[in-house]
Amino acid sequence: MSIENTFAKLGGKFLSSADDIAHKLKDIHGFVFDWDGVFNNGVKAHEKGSPFSEPDSMGLNMLRFSYWLIHGKLPYVAIITGANNLFALDFAKREHLHAVYLNVKNKKETINEFAQNHDIGIDQTTFVFDDILDLSAAEITQLAFCVRRNASPLFETFIKEQNLCDYISAHEGGQHAVREITELLIGLNGNFDETLKKRMAYEGEYLHYLSERNKVEVSYISSAL
Repeated sequence: MSIENTFAKLGGKFLSSADDIAHKLKDIHGFVFDWDGVFNNGVKAHEKGSPFSEPDSMGLNMLRFSYWLIHGKLPYVAIITGANNLFALDFAKREHLHAVYLNVKNKKETINEFAQNHDIGIDQTTFVFDDILDLSAAEITQLAFCVRRNASPLFETFIKEQNLCDYISAHEGGQHAVREITELLIGLNGNFDETLKKRMAYEGEYLHYLSERNKVEVSYISSAL
């Protein structure tokens, strides 16, 4: 079964074909994720914000390793959230992401800033999002992936009609949607089996990748954009 059929059978919706996404993915060097409603269901647990799951964490790590195997370097990865999500900051530090932006009101400007800071074009970035305040950013990135929410049928219709994303996940936030999207991206990179087998071996290339990844110090920015 093809990758497109596999994810469509799961319930994912391709607004661009898998072949078109795979073609654009070759030139993607920056991966940006919203937090609330993407890594979780958007419900705030307490003053730290909303948490994450280990399956999503593993998916993101394997996406970075998949990219590293192809390009010989790390992709740039950031989290952008409109709230003061300290869980997001903790996650970014633990996973050695390149940046985490808290309290962001204008995500379009922030993604542009992220791309400029890492000397990549906005057309070399992708964005994973879930809601209305994310749309201006989704509109400008080369690829965009929306995390589905059953309670928002008109929102889903709008992003389809306005061509604001390439794929809508089968799973909702809090149901490992990040894992779904990262597995899709690794599959479209064409090295899913290689990535997993080299992670299983836990030697050689994976340890080299891990050493490089763990040298990354996250840039923490609390913004009022």
